[in-house]
Amino acid sequence: MIDIERQMALIKRGVAELIDEGELRKKLERGTPLRVKVGFDPTAPDLHLGHTVVMHKMRHFQELGHQVIFLIGDFTGRIGDPSGRSETRPPLTEEQVLANAETYKRQVFKILDPEKTLVEFNSRWLGQMSAADFIRLASHCTVARMLERDDFEKRYREQRAISIHEFMYPLCQGYDSVALKTDVEMGGTDQKFNLLMGRNLQAHYGQESQCILTMPLLEGTDGVRKMSKSYGNYIGIDEAPSEIFGKVMAISDELMWRYYELLSGKSLEEIAALRAGVENGSVHPKAAKEELAHEMVARYHSEKAADEARQGFNAVFAGGGVPDDAPTFACPHGEASAPSAFLADAGLVKSRGEAKRLIKEGALSIDGKRCDDALTPLAAGDYVVKLGKKRFLRLTVQG
Repeated sequence: MIDIERQMALIKRGVAELIDEGELRKKLERGTPLRVKVGFDPTAPDLHLGHTVVMHKMRHFQELGHQVIFLIGDFTGRIGDPSGRSETRPPLTEEQVLANAETYKRQVFKILDPEKTLVEFNSRWLGQMSAADFIRLASHCTVARMLERDDFEKRYREQRAISIHEFMYPLCQGYDSVALKTDVEMGGTDQKFNLLMGRNLQAHYGQESQCILTMPLLEGTDGVRKMSKSYGNYIGIDEAPSEIFGKVMAISDELMWRYYELLSGKSLEEIAALRAGVENGSVHPKAAKEELAHEMVARYHSEKAADEARQGFNAVFAGGGVPDDAPTFACPHGEASAPSAFLADAGLVKSRGEAKRLIKEGALSIDGKRCDDALTPLAAGDYVVKLGKKRFLRLTVQG
């Protein structure tokens, strides 16, 4: 087992809050592997880099020789986590939960060691509990305590609906820690209340309370809001290599270092040396960012794919070319060849309304020339279409 100080250094890397450091040290001093739990509600089938922050910390615990439990909340996923919500989240069907769970399992093992990961489903114990069991569980928490949660308190103050079943979510998540006898539980900073619930319930059930690690919410590519598909600032781990590479290259130079700390496999010493090189001018910021982008693509695809993505990026953005994998699309001359129409029909945007908005903002160029006209059809011919910085299309307008 690695000595305590080295373990603590790796465990604390990038952590927002640790409750309680003294207790964690005592657990480590026993010399037996800790049971480290992270729960995931399979509410969406695709992961982005923001989701992986806590997974990298799980990997750190695996590297230190501890038992990592990847808990899929197939039972709680049917309740719907109200964390950070201003309204009741609709529950998922059992079919949706199971389908999303399979996708999660496939994706997380791009980070975690499958040989060192215990996969659990909380329906195994929660699904067996009787009504009396749930009433007994609910007796361990007061309504006043529940209303200490920011989202519940705000909704109560604003007279927005709070369903009784939403109170059960943190109780169920907390009971997961009792059922699994966990030593450590991790989650995002928005999960602190739920994590503390597990710590408190373990004490009620006569167990030693778990320690808690909260991980920061990763900013998206805009550098402002947390990474989220709803904000359009995400980098999906299942996206094409060129997309991942290009999106990483689009983040700011300052945000790059936060991505390095939370996502990279490099040691803090290696990152510090790289940053010092950028600051003293011996390393160009673009080279440092390319190294990060290459690492992300290699992790979620392959070294070969990462090399090709780097070459493609430099060919397009440094040399002004068109990527080899740019999609092709053909449409007839007429209404379908208007920019707002072919952009939507080719799948570069979700709707003609979005196309019109982007064109108005100056995001469209055709054959290297800016196009501000969303409605005038193009003449028959072949065109190279570029939307924003990364979206290309080889367009054929048929006569």
